[in-house]
This record gives sequence, structure tokens and C-alpha cells, in this order.
Amino acid sequence: MSALLDGDLSAASRVAGVSLTEYFVTDRARWLWQFRLAQMAADPGQARWMVRQAVVGDKGLVVGHAGFHGPPDEVGMVEIGYSVAPDFRRQGYARSALIELLRRATAETAVTTVRAAISPDNVASLATISGFGFVEVGEQWDEEDGRELVFEVPARRVPPA
Repeated sequence: MSALLDGDLSAASRVAGVSLTEYFVTDRARWLWQFRLAQMAADPGQARWMVRQAVVGDKGLVVGHAGFHGPPDEVGMVEIGYSVAPDFRRQGYARSALIELLRRATAETAVTTVRAAISPDNVASLATISGFGFVEVGEQWDEEDGRELVFEVPARRVPPA
């Protein structure tokens, strides 16, 4: 993440073991790397819950990134986040990332609830979570993204993909 903040794609790709694209050094991506690095500096144990590159196939095609906003909170809730690079959208990659995040969350005994916070204008992401049992439980204001609808699903009741 530090290399990405510096705009050094080649160093970041070496560390990641896959070829990262310009999508990982956009202003929006850099904001995320800075935010997550600060979280991990405050609590290094959170690193295993943080964002990872979304890789497809045996050739290591990187289509975006996905992860959790942090470890489970005191009641066992984790919030998911995923983003697919524009060239790879509308090909099922966000759904695949969501399935993997849900699989990982349900495998963790500390996780009781999975949350997704989505802009009401993000039709694609709203469609992505459809069919996985998410229920709208409210809304929130995100300083970076603005108004978001909040959806949750009990971790043990995630429908199969």
C-alpha cells in the first residue's frame, strides 16, 4: 500500500506478486490505501481483515480489490467493501468478490453479521448484493461517499451462490 501511495506500480506489483494496474493508483484508491495503512498502524492485528487485490484465473488477472473495513466489532459485525476496475465491470467479478467475502466471513466464528453500505445511486452494487439475503437496516452518511444505504445479513444465513 505504501508503494501504491507513492505511485510506484512496479514496486507494489512485486510485493503483491501480481501485476497491478493504474486503477490502484487513482486518487480514490490512494485515499483507501492511506486510510487502511493508518488503521493497520494503529492496530497491526487488523491487517488480515484489510483489502486485497481481486485476482482471476491462473494468469493472475487483477480486476479490482475487495476486503473488510476491519475485524469483527464487539457484536461480531464486519463490513465488506469491493471495487472492480472499469474495464472489468459487468462481467460478474463483483459478485465473485462478494461470494468470496461472504465465504470468508461465515468461516470466522467471531462474525455474526455481514454489512454492506452502498450509495443509493450505485445500481450495480445494489444488484450485486441482491439474492444474498441482505436486508436494508438503515442509512448513514459517509464522509467520502455521502449518503449510503446500510444492508445486513446474518453470517450463518448467507444463501449459497
